Amino acid sequence: MPTAILTGQPVPGSSIESELRSLGFDVHLASGAADTETLLARVPGEHRVAVVDARFVGHPHALRLGLTDPRFPLAAIPGAVTAQPAARQALTRAMARENSAGGGTALAVDSLADRITAALDADGADVHRPELGSLVAAVPADPQARNEARQAVAAVDDEAVRLKSAVKARDGFVTTFFISPYSRYIARWCARRGLTPNQVTTASLITALIAAGCAATGTRGGFVAAGVLLIASFVLDCTDGQLARYSLQYSTLGAWLDATFDRAKEYAYYAGLALGAARGGDDVWALALGAMVLQTCRHVVDFSFNEANHDASANTSPTAALSDKLDSVGWTVWVRRMIVLPIGERWAMIAVLTALTTPRITFYALLIGCAFSATYTTAGRVLRSLTRRATRTDRAAKALADLADSGPLAEAAARGLRGTARRLPAITAPAVALLGGAAVVATAALTDFGGPWPLVAAIVYLLTSALAVARPLKGALDWLVPPFFRAAEYLTVLFLAAKADVNGALPAAFGLVAAVAYHHYDTVYRIRGDAGAPPQWLVRTIGGHEGRTLVICVLAALLTAPQFKLALTVLAVAVALVVLVESIRFWVAAHKVGAPAVHDEGEPA
Repeated sequence: MPTAILTGQPVPGSSIESELRSLGFDVHLASGAADTETLLARVPGEHRVAVVDARFVGHPHALRLGLTDPRFPLAAIPGAVTAQPAARQALTRAMARENSAGGGTALAVDSLADRITAALDADGADVHRPELGSLVAAVPADPQARNEARQAVAAVDDEAVRLKSAVKARDGFVTTFFISPYSRYIARWCARRGLTPNQVTTASLITALIAAGCAATGTRGGFVAAGVLLIASFVLDCTDGQLARYSLQYSTLGAWLDATFDRAKEYAYYAGLALGAARGGDDVWALALGAMVLQTCRHVVDFSFNEANHDASANTSPTAALSDKLDSVGWTVWVRRMIVLPIGERWAMIAVLTALTTPRITFYALLIGCAFSATYTTAGRVLRSLTRRATRTDRAAKALADLADSGPLAEAAARGLRGTARRLPAITAPAVALLGGAAVVATAALTDFGGPWPLVAAIVYLLTSALAVARPLKGALDWLVPPFFRAAEYLTVLFLAAKADVNGALPAAFGLVAAVAYHHYDTVYRIRGDAGAPPQWLVRTIGGHEGRTLVICVLAALLTAPQFKLALTVLAVAVALVVLVESIRFWVAAHKVGAPAVHDEGEPA
């Protein structure tokens, strides 16, 4: 149980002790600095500890924000400071110095908690100070100030602020105006009944899978039910994040589940629509796979660009300045958020079209919308990159190399091409990645199944992929290399399966791309959580993007169409088992050892 040490003379009528207990703290009273240091030493090292001034006046949610957020090792608000086990030593040092300086005398006007915070700042510790807004947190020095502080507390509705802060600060139009106005109350209902964000996330996944099952029936009633359930799943998807913010229940495992389940829900729904269409005699598996490829590549563009630039120095450009100016014009903000077709708009469109039209029309609309938004966002990021005078870091280059997912073949060839790569212009990496990928995709799409040309193109792709990563990816457009690799691998699988022209080949290809895409998403989430890339043995085991592409082309050249379908199925199962088992092992282990809690407030997916 976390421990709060209440310092100084208790104030008659103060509710601070009961408020701390309501937040889950075991409260101990200390008369001064010496007593506080003694009590601090008694608290088990694996527990969170807080030092709070007994004269504190403020909103309960201010205390919650300052003392219970699991994302920050050290945090403080006026009159209170807290440390998680990872930062306990820093707090103990600051406390010892204050006790020595003050000689253990009783508090006068200043606050011991605030002096400890100042000492932590002087030591260079990273102390988080939450944005309180209209919430009150103060240590009044006299009765008049205390009365004024209490009046300020009474003037602000703590619960209304808490509910408002539960909603993501930046979100899409549909989510902001059609979901969040009521989903925040669902989040509060869940919090009051002890439900966790992970439980709500799981409920959202189950609801979406049921929706996919309804779509797979191929009936009009099933399609209508699927659309309704998909919206219900999205409401729960919003609720889990709002519940995490409302109750400050952040965790590494929760962030991974939320991100992973979003992709699982959407792609499972695509499969359900394809199955439902097949029951009606319409084969749309190529469209379903195309939609998954396009959506995954869109996300890789987002991830890759952000990783390349988030810690770059001199990170400015005229294009970014124009975007900032447009943000001051309210209606343009919402138009630009809708253009990128975030998850709220995308799922609303899919749900409505599923209920009212056919799977084929739904996929056509999805492909057109995603293609337009992908063109818009990628073009904007290319312009920013070309006009930005930025120096990219070694960390960014390492992240892009991890996102590239190069296997042993590309790595071995890259070692032999490093000298050549250093002499080539900066545009070489994305240019050769694009050309090599285009070559293998074009030959897969334009030549007959079973011919040797896709295999020849795959060998060329291996060499161009090696040249692309032969030197650190620090160029202005090097962030395009990972999405070019993703598109090349996924589209090669799609076209070879389509060319096989045998029943079941495209569903098998869908499963294989889904398994590989999971691996690529998992790589992103590990990098975002500062956990590093997946282990090298995993990348080598599943071959890297160039190894898998080469294997697929070899199988297409050597096997008959039915045998190729079977090979795709076996590969899909094998890759899925390897990446899922390792991924689940990693994230569960990270959660058990107390990895830093994370929470994504970035762009809607």
